[in-house]
Amino acid sequence: MAKYLVIVESPAKVKTIKKFLGKNYEVEASNGHVRDLPKSQLGIDVEHDYEPKYITIRGKGDILANLRKAVKKADKVYLATDPDREGEAISWHLSKALKLEGKNVYRISFNEITKNAVKTSLKQAREIDMNLVDAQQARRMLDRMVGYRISPLLWAKVKRGLSAGRVQSVALRIICDREDEINAFIPEEYWTLDAQLTIPGEKKPLTAKFYGDETGRINISSREEMDNILKNLEREDYQVLEVKRGSRTKKAPLPFTTSTLQQEAAKRLNFSTQKTMRLAQQLYEGVDVKGQGTVGIITYLRTDSVRVSEEADAAAREYIKTSYGEKYVAGTGQSKKSSANVQDAHEAIRPSDITRTPVMIKESLSRDQFRLYQLIWNRFAASRMASAEYETISVKIKAGQYRFHVSASKVAFEGFLSVYTSDDEEKTENNVLLKSIDTDTELNLKELEEKQHFTQPPSHFTEASLVKALEELGVGRPSTYAPTITTLLGRRYITKENKNLYITELGEVVNSIMTEAFPAIVDQQFTANMESLLDKVAEGTVGWKVVVSNFYPDLEQAVQVAEKELEKVKIEDEVTDVVCDLCGRNMVIKYGPHGRFLACPGFPDCRNTKPYLEKIGVSCPECGKEIVLKKTKKGRKYYGCEANPDCDFMSWQKPSGEKCPECGGYMVEKGNKLVCANNQCGFVKERQK
Repeated sequence: MAKYLVIVESPAKVKTIKKFLGKNYEVEASNGHVRDLPKSQLGIDVEHDYEPKYITIRGKGDILANLRKAVKKADKVYLATDPDREGEAISWHLSKALKLEGKNVYRISFNEITKNAVKTSLKQAREIDMNLVDAQQARRMLDRMVGYRISPLLWAKVKRGLSAGRVQSVALRIICDREDEINAFIPEEYWTLDAQLTIPGEKKPLTAKFYGDETGRINISSREEMDNILKNLEREDYQVLEVKRGSRTKKAPLPFTTSTLQQEAAKRLNFSTQKTMRLAQQLYEGVDVKGQGTVGIITYLRTDSVRVSEEADAAAREYIKTSYGEKYVAGTGQSKKSSANVQDAHEAIRPSDITRTPVMIKESLSRDQFRLYQLIWNRFAASRMASAEYETISVKIKAGQYRFHVSASKVAFEGFLSVYTSDDEEKTENNVLLKSIDTDTELNLKELEEKQHFTQPPSHFTEASLVKALEELGVGRPSTYAPTITTLLGRRYITKENKNLYITELGEVVNSIMTEAFPAIVDQQFTANMESLLDKVAEGTVGWKVVVSNFYPDLEQAVQVAEKELEKVKIEDEVTDVVCDLCGRNMVIKYGPHGRFLACPGFPDCRNTKPYLEKIGVSCPECGKEIVLKKTKKGRKYYGCEANPDCDFMSWQKPSGEKCPECGGYMVEKGNKLVCANNQCGFVKERQK
């Protein structure tokens, strides 16, 4: 009887797939990659046509030995690694490591681990796609070149084992640039005015927002302007000038891609990108569902396509028709055109079976697995449903020369909103409007509410917004977002507090070196262009060695220049006036993985260390002692009093020695300006250089 061997990546898939295949099939796992470039050297022969030197990964010897035994017994070998470039490369490495040349070897891939998908893939077995393998090889080698040629320079400059990465360095620069924007931001004052109006017979007042006058919009930017408007409004009557009724539709959202899933899971479930990918991997590889056994309940999780197979689309429409009614089914052609860099062999992330509702399998999933599956299921179901329809109303109100506006909307037909609502869904407070307001409606002023506001700086990046930025810039691919953020956090280049990502002192140092010495590496456009070149390698229109051979000489030249330049600015241990209380020597400033600290120069005889508190030459506005640069436990910089905990002064912005001439408060530095720390004051002046 014929024996067939199926080799998958993950042991978790073995049990799921074995259940779908007959006794003639053996299923084994490679546990991911089996060969890679050596850790101890670059592993690329730059002298001989950039040939990579692959070796067996340490610890994989036993796995390969077992796979070789299984191969000997098999008549046919099916390589069933993940359906992406990396999976294709793993299949190729397996064929080399197991010496499968000349044997009956086939490549199969499936977007979901279901009986139908696995059996169909066996009928559609093919050869390994070397274009996809080459694209992955090129990516791996480019990353290796950047990491292995630049990291030693960072080590020499900052004195401890740091690292640089091709995508990681661009992500770090994006975060640094945002931090600079925030620090340089000057708040601007503005005011809003709301009129609370009553309508006879209605209990709730109507809130109308100030718009301007008969000539157009007016922006109120000071107390004086507001007082002038209030004075002019004192004796005015409020009349309905115009009522416009209408309708609008809101289209259903598209099903999830890797990027949008990470963003929504971060916003709604507070999951890190790493956690989202780990849980999605579990749902894809298979969970033990009561009454169904082990089954993969979502499709492949690394994708930038929103395409859905015809079968899945038809099944979803049938389910919606049965469960909600014909009216809720979306019309045909409701899909977004994929962007140019999408690898469209994949589908969007969706449930493998729409009839497997979250409630039905809740008991079989952990709490977090259930929450993520529910999010994926709801989003996919919504994507096949009809648009939501709203009744809208817009009212213009006249008060003398001034104009107030009110707008409101009410859901007329829920459509996809019956299963999926977004956080930004409009909340209608002026429901009183939707009843019977017209130009004859009598309005009486209850009160005017004026409020002072200040414009806000750009938001700090969160994991979700950083993923969105990387995707929009074309930097990295779905599989790289989570590991990139994890690496930046792990290296302590950035820190995470209350969802927000902040740059650390160490991150600033690394970014400044990379920006100065390797501007091309940290250039967003350069990195995005490299991604499109890798896509062309995958399509077979560009040779992978062309990409690598064009990249390396420029990198090597930049490294050689930087080595000479960095020698000139090598950081020496800076001696301080702080005396070691163990041996009496003057302590020196050292650099560690968390930034600077004080250490005794008598190491290893004396191992005394202290935190380094850098004085900025400014007195504390509360107690008069020195202000020092400090860091939170996670590495974020701030300014505090050296007398802490007796004095609790702190500021995220650097205080200056000047006092505000308007209110007497302290001023802080923001770019080339000095700004009063008291937001209610808002005094700004140019910094003296």
